[in-house]
Amino acid sequence: MIYCNCMQALRSAINAVLPLPEEEWEALAPCWQPVSHKRKTVLTAAGETERYVYFVLDGVQRAFCIAENQREATLVFSYTGSFSGIIDSFFLQQPSRYYLETLTQSSLLRIGYNDMHRLMQQYPQIMAWVQRSTMLALAGVMERHIEMLTLNAEEKFRSLLARSPHVLQLIPHKYLASYLGLDPATFSRLLGGIRL
Repeated sequence: MIYCNCMQALRSAINAVLPLPEEEWEALAPCWQPVSHKRKTVLTAAGETERYVYFVLDGVQRAFCIAENQREATLVFSYTGSFSGIIDSFFLQQPSRYYLETLTQSSLLRIGYNDMHRLMQQYPQIMAWVQRSTMLALAGVMERHIEMLTLNAEEKFRSLLARSPHVLQLIPHKYLASYLGLDPATFSRLLGGIRL
């Protein structure tokens, strides 16, 4: 019963991007396997090639890099109902420059590269779904890049809360500060000084 609910959540997330014909869903669905990880588990390390795309059933994850000065920079978060993974490493099958870790206990569905590649070759709508999902992710990255280059600290903070108001309860503030490119003291000041 729980597995059926998980698969329904996955199908709803896929259909929100591009509904798949029944035949293609029936080919795709069995390739997703459930996995669980404890908090602070590194799923993919820099230098490793990403082997999976994940669908998050429960929990919070982040992708981050470590600069030469050993400072971490959070790139993206994933949480319940979203897809996760180091997507460039996965599709290009090259070593990742980033880490993917769980911030909380996480329950996920995952599909391996070989299955995804085979299904994309065999089924046109699965290929179209992957392409559209990738374009939507790229559009989000470009929007965030513009924000990082053009907005001041308060504007970045307000933009994050407008886009994802729930993150203050889900994600530790030090990671949100890193995501916004702010030091923790500035983030705390903004949090205390802005009416939400």
